[in-house]
Amino acid sequence: MSDTDPTPNPDKDAGAAEPAPRRRRRGLRVMPINKMIPNMLTLGALAAGMTGMRFALNERWEAAAFSILIAALLDTLDGRVARLLKGSSKFGAELDSLSDFICFGVAPAMILYHWALEDAGRFGWFLVVLFAMCCAMRLARFNTMLEDEKKPVWAGRFFTGVPAPAGAGLVLLPMILSFQVPEDIVPYLQNPYLVSVVLVACGGLFVSTLPTFSFKNMKMARAWMMPLMIGVAILAAFVVSDPWLALTAILVLYLASFPLAMRSYLWHKRRTPTEPQEPAA
Repeated sequence: MSDTDPTPNPDKDAGAAEPAPRRRRRGLRVMPINKMIPNMLTLGALAAGMTGMRFALNERWEAAAFSILIAALLDTLDGRVARLLKGSSKFGAELDSLSDFICFGVAPAMILYHWALEDAGRFGWFLVVLFAMCCAMRLARFNTMLEDEKKPVWAGRFFTGVPAPAGAGLVLLPMILSFQVPEDIVPYLQNPYLVSVVLVACGGLFVSTLPTFSFKNMKMARAWMMPLMIGVAILAAFVVSDPWLALTAILVLYLASFPLAMRSYLWHKRRTPTEPQEPAA
């Protein structure tokens, strides 16, 4: 046999017939942008709360209070945007709770500490820590109550205790009032005893069982839609012309809603039939 026609080698041909296995390239894991927008709003709220503490260190009190207001607005938006864009996630819920603790539990207390309680010494710091702890317990209770499947449908119209953003606004009310009164009245609002009472009271509202309105789940008759829109337009004009006075009016109206919320809650509770208890074995 000639050199150009070599004898076939079965072992060699079999090895050449099996190509080396190729690694499959995994595609890039992508995430829709709509799932990221709510978390971006939450991080923006966290940045605003942290910036408020920085403004307090520089004694820029109006900027500090305004930062907490921005954090509250972003916190209100992130949940609604998540539901609208179907971007709710367990990660977003946990991030929102941590952000709320910093923005509405730690930051307002620290701002008030630098504004009025530095001269109170250890007692002032004790109140700051107490307020932050009450906020943390309020958020923990809220997260656990979300998993309660036995609560009636109407219970979703109420919060148990004051929500974190509202509590932050109420505890800053003496400072907000100081932006609108003459300078000779500011020391009365900045009194450590007054600020201490406000801190303790708002911390107590965090952990209380007081029912308060959850406005996001409230329903209204169509006949009231036009008056509501007119009221919102008036409020928007009020906020633009005098934001601190408008915020004060909102907080005072919110305080005035507590008796109405209690009355409405008890009315719904009386109408709810109680489940019969099973006889003991």
